[in-house]
Amino acid sequence: MEAWLDQMLVLLALPQYGLSTVFVVSFVSATLLPLGSEPAVFGLVTLNPQLFWPTILVATAGNTLGGALDWVMGLASHEVVDRYQHSRHHLKALDWLKRIGPKACLLAWLPIIGDPLCAVAGWLKLPFWPCLVYMAIGKFARYVIMTSALVGLFRG
Repeated sequence: MEAWLDQMLVLLALPQYGLSTVFVVSFVSATLLPLGSEPAVFGLVTLNPQLFWPTILVATAGNTLGGALDWVMGLASHEVVDRYQHSRHHLKALDWLKRIGPKACLLAWLPIIGDPLCAVAGWLKLPFWPCLVYMAIGKFARYVIMTSALVGLFRG
């Protein structure tokens, strides 16, 4: 079993498979599932430094598309959620999000609240394309900063 796992990890580290792996992990981690994509991004960049920018772009694309899925799920759940009463804090958060608009999706990169934020943006029926652009900007910045910091940290 251990040899099989080692072979799989070697295979996934190859550039032709590594980028697709980063895409899938980044996509899944942007949904409401608790998974982080940074280890996959860092691992591929560590094994293949020449793939720094392609990895960042693929991770950003996967994570942004996962955020778009959250937005669509939020839109689809709009009718169900409307049936329930909201707490005062919940209403304040919704009011803040309505006032900020799609720019709030810049915070989609944040742990814990980022992915639900995308779903709430869809639920509020904020415009999809501006939300997607802001999600992509925030997620791109996160990947560049996090990966650069990790590579710099473990290089020396």
